[in-house]
Amino acid sequence: ILRETLSKRGVRLITGLGKYFRQVDKNRNGLLSQADFKEALKVFHLEIPERDFEALWLILDDSESDKVDYGEFTHAIFGEMNEYRKTFVRKAYMKLDFNKTGSVPVVDIRKCYCAK
Repeated sequence: ILRETLSKRGVRLITGLGKYFRQVDKNRNGLLSQADFKEALKVFHLEIPERDFEALWLILDDSESDKVDYGEFTHAIFGEMNEYRKTFVRKAYMKLDFNKTGSVPVVDIRKCYCAK
């Protein structure tokens, strides 16, 4: 149910949720409690029946830590990237990693990319 709703409302909803999650994540560990996750769904009008929420929580909290990783959440919603997107991401990364170090500092990203 949630995946269908997110698909219909699109990228803006996902980016909005991401921004909200980062605001709620005070200690910056990328994890959300069940209460925070439930509140986020309400804020974005993604209310689902309690039974469905419990099933969703069990899927997302596969480590049974009583926390959900935002990255795992987006992966559960979007799934794996298709080959075209993976190729595109690899090409962009290779362009950013011009020193071929295997990591890209933010300073180098700023040289190549303007978010304006």
